[in-house]
Amino acid sequence: MTEQEPRRRLILMRHAKSAWDDPALSDHARPLNRRGQRSAEALGQWLVERGHLPDQALVSDAKRTQETFAGLHLDIAPDLDSDLYLAEPPRLLSALQAAQGHCVLLIAHNPGIAALAEALLADPVPHPRFIDYPTGATLVADFPIDSWRDLEPHTGRAADFITPRELTD
Repeated sequence: MTEQEPRRRLILMRHAKSAWDDPALSDHARPLNRRGQRSAEALGQWLVERGHLPDQALVSDAKRTQETFAGLHLDIAPDLDSDLYLAEPPRLLSALQAAQGHCVLLIAHNPGIAALAEALLADPVPHPRFIDYPTGATLVADFPIDSWRDLEPHTGRAADFITPRELTD
């Protein structure tokens, strides 16, 4: 690795579109709908095609985040964390600071995930959907750090950003 290459890469993903057709289900238990399932698969293919391959995945234990991760078809097991469910940016940052991988995927929920994405980058992503971070939105950011313990706000550089609609419509 040269000094120009990132030392840590983060893939920050909001879960794909969830189903709302069963009012008896708790929010935590809501699964993906068909569009969400297609989006997760498209995002997984996009990650592979772009070479954004995580070696660690931190995933909220909600059903829709677990199904989003499963739809990516990655060759790693997720680290499920109940504290990531509807977590605010400080909790998400804390989870990242405990990460061990070189390229870490974090799948969580809005509004925390959108606020974290904005807070971590030195410069905002020039994409019309970055600020609202729709379902399935995925940011790939690089950080000039040797350990996730050193992760701080406003230090990341966006390497990529995509929404599922760009892949499936």
